[in-house]
Amino acid sequence: MLSTQLKELIGTYPDFPKQGIVFRDLLPVFAHPKLYSELINAMASHQMFEEADAIVAIDARGFLLASSLALKTLKPMVVARKPGKLPGTLLSESYDLEYGNNSLSIQKDAIKKYEKLVIVDDLLATGGTVKCVSNILESAGKTITGLSVVIELSQLNGKAKLNFPISHQLTY
Repeated sequence: MLSTQLKELIGTYPDFPKQGIVFRDLLPVFAHPKLYSELINAMASHQMFEEADAIVAIDARGFLLASSLALKTLKPMVVARKPGKLPGTLLSESYDLEYGNNSLSIQKDAIKKYEKLVIVDDLLATGGTVKCVSNILESAGKTITGLSVVIELSQLNGKAKLNFPISHQLTY
């Protein structure tokens, strides 16, 4: 079963990046191409991808998943990046993390021809990062077809901040 294989590979690091946080590291999955392929197939099968015009990848682990999903679904991919990483006219917003705060930006021109977008990241924790991206997209008049993640940290209840479908492959 996919979720069992994923849980066997995903690293768990208590107190990283600070005391009280349990970091779930998806990176070992990428060293197993067959499992990674199965993961992408499972994620891509959700209706939210069919309904979307494009995929929005969240910096940085979301890039790894979204680029594969873009190829699998033949959907264009745009990126939401951390400060100072994108040129041009940007749509930006700040957000809070479990362990601090940050901001994300999307190039205005990158999303102008798309109306419906699906957001991709590695995991959903408190929902702050995804809410930031959804606020950027909604402020530009876009519709979000859903959020696709590998992991949902259910005890942090991030989905309560979101008003669109969420697809995850496993929960902690």
